[in-house]
Amino acid sequence: MRALNLIPTAGEPLIVIDDFPQLKRLAWNRPGKRTIAEPDALALYERNWDMVDRDSMSDKERRLLDDLVNRYGNGVLHV
Repeated sequence: MRALNLIPTAGEPLIVIDDFPQLKRLAWNRPGKRTIAEPDALALYERNWDMVDRDSMSDKERRLLDDLVNRYGNGVLHV
């Protein structure tokens, strides 16, 4: 969790939005929101996949997305 900048909470772990450029791009309509729950982040990626610039996605963000897909999407990115 520390390597991916995840924040442990009593509920779902939170992701720091600013640490992941493509996620930050997708969360433009959440001004002032610094974190997002993991399942919500996956849902945001899936709903807005056409806005993700996959070629400029960092390895760190790819690992995050892979982890989210495996954990919450049963290994399938629903796009």
